[in-house]
Amino acid sequence: MTLRLNYGTASPEAYQMMVTLESHVRKSGLDYNLYELIKLRASQINGCSFCINMHANDLLKSGEELDRVLMLSVWREVPLYSDKEKAVLDLTECVTQLSVQGVPQHVYENVRRHVDEKEYVSLIMAINVINCWNRLAVSTGMFHGCMN
Repeated sequence: MTLRLNYGTASPEAYQMMVTLESHVRKSGLDYNLYELIKLRASQINGCSFCINMHANDLLKSGEELDRVLMLSVWREVPLYSDKEKAVLDLTECVTQLSVQGVPQHVYENVRRHVDEKEYVSLIMAINVINCWNRLAVSTGMFHGCMN
């Protein structure tokens, strides 16, 4: 594999806009590990090896259990995630694959059992930001180890 281009140097303004969005989500009050689970799950769906590696490692460095990182792609089949995490992972999958079914009412209602309106918007922003990072990375040919 070969990196097509470095989007940060090709368009520093676009990169800075992404950093600003990322900063906004980080300051929103979302739990760090929940945000990293969102990032890892969306990156798995989008096939972004660069981001999968980064966010799996970030979770492990933060003290997340290895099993929870390894089993994330099959989160429905294992009893490792809280009800809130499962609701958020379902939302992450729906928003990431919006053209499949949108965000069904039952998914929205399940998430809202655990979060208020403000946190719901923060979750949507978190999902949007990682999807944007994934699209930048995949489209420009980034892969695990390309920036070493």
